[in-house]
Amino acid sequence: MTKQRALVVDDEADIRELLAMTLQQMDLEVDEAETLGAAIEALNQRSYAFCLTDMKLPDGSGMDLIGLIQSKHAHMPVAMITAYGNTEIAVEALKLGAFDFVTKPLELPRLRNMVEAALKLSSPATGKLSKKAGKLTGDSSVMNKLRQQITRVARSQAPVFIHGESGSGKEIVARNIHYSGAKAEGPFIPVNCGAIPAELMESEFFGHTKGSFTGAHQDKKGLFQSADGGTLFLDEVADLPLAMQVKLLRGIQEKAVRPLGSESEIAVDIRILSASHKDLDAEIDKGNFREDLYYRINVIELQVPPLRDRREDIPQLTDLFLAKFAADFDAEPVTLAADALDTLQQFAFPGNVRELENTLERAFTLCDGKLIETDDLQLKVRKSKAPVKAEASALTNFRTQALIGEDQQHEHQLRGQSIDDYLETIEKALLEKALEESRWNKTAAAEKLGITFRQLRYKLKKLNID
Repeated sequence: MTKQRALVVDDEADIRELLAMTLQQMDLEVDEAETLGAAIEALNQRSYAFCLTDMKLPDGSGMDLIGLIQSKHAHMPVAMITAYGNTEIAVEALKLGAFDFVTKPLELPRLRNMVEAALKLSSPATGKLSKKAGKLTGDSSVMNKLRQQITRVARSQAPVFIHGESGSGKEIVARNIHYSGAKAEGPFIPVNCGAIPAELMESEFFGHTKGSFTGAHQDKKGLFQSADGGTLFLDEVADLPLAMQVKLLRGIQEKAVRPLGSESEIAVDIRILSASHKDLDAEIDKGNFREDLYYRINVIELQVPPLRDRREDIPQLTDLFLAKFAADFDAEPVTLAADALDTLQQFAFPGNVRELENTLERAFTLCDGKLIETDDLQLKVRKSKAPVKAEASALTNFRTQALIGEDQQHEHQLRGQSIDDYLETIEKALLEKALEESRWNKTAAAEKLGITFRQLRYKLKKLNID
């Protein structure tokens, strides 16, 4: 089997020798070039699986070489060698299309990790998207453009900032980038930055050692270590407190973290993807977000279109969700009436794809028979207090009777629950009671509750009643 070949470009002979020896130990054939001109000549004569170039060359710069490779050898990953602390140059190289960068003095373990990741882009397995990624549904022009952008950024290790409204599918975009890239075999670790209490953030991100604080009974890996070899996805990154932003920036720049209570740093090999529905430029102006962190995570920006800008994708999304509900809840499939589909396509959907899914799930539950009508969608605010469907009315009556009849019994539960959780508890109790009275005859229980057999099966599975 022919060995893969790499090109090393550096005007310092000792650096070239070190790099060549390291790559040869990785079973690569290596060609060396000490000038930009020699590198261009080598590229014209041979094909390479990987290129590693210094920033400063006698007759040009590594930036010139990266630009040339992007235009003529776009499928070949190229990495930049920069001076320590020269983050701005590294970021510019990533924006230009570099796969990744390493800093002098060279750390060979980190270099090897980077080369291994880059070589995976040439592997036949690369590009076979994992089912874990989630499907980007829709054939609209904006979605086709987004898929093309994902394919391009997946070939880099550059940090990507994904901007889009709530419910538009930012995490699915992040998963597609991860599972299309060189770190697809590594972990994908998503974290909602707004969901972690401020006092626990440092421990959650960087980990801690046993005894580092009260309650630290054992060593704990942080999110950075958990994502080692893969991707850390920082969802709603704009919600991070300023104090945590400083520590996060250092971890990203140094590619190393120090757990709480530890005296040494731990190197991590991760790609950073982040997302927010907020405008980070506006957050910087307000003093809520650090500008230096912004430039570090926003090397490449992707915009996820809102659903109202791709209304032609709604029929496809609708078919997908309705088929999913039928499969998940072991129920007969339902279809959407033509006027109901037209109503969906006219609706603004401020909650985007997530709101569409929730709307269809509710309609799937409430509809009679196998057809979802416009009224089942409940998209317009109803002025009348009368419920749209008998099933909704029946459940409302059951809930009301339960709340009135068992108010004192459940008052203490309500104090510790949200209204939605409390009503779900009541609904579950009513379903179980109807099943017991019907000796677990589901058809009879459905009749007693005033709902269809399909709706009963849906609810039993959703509420985890066996």
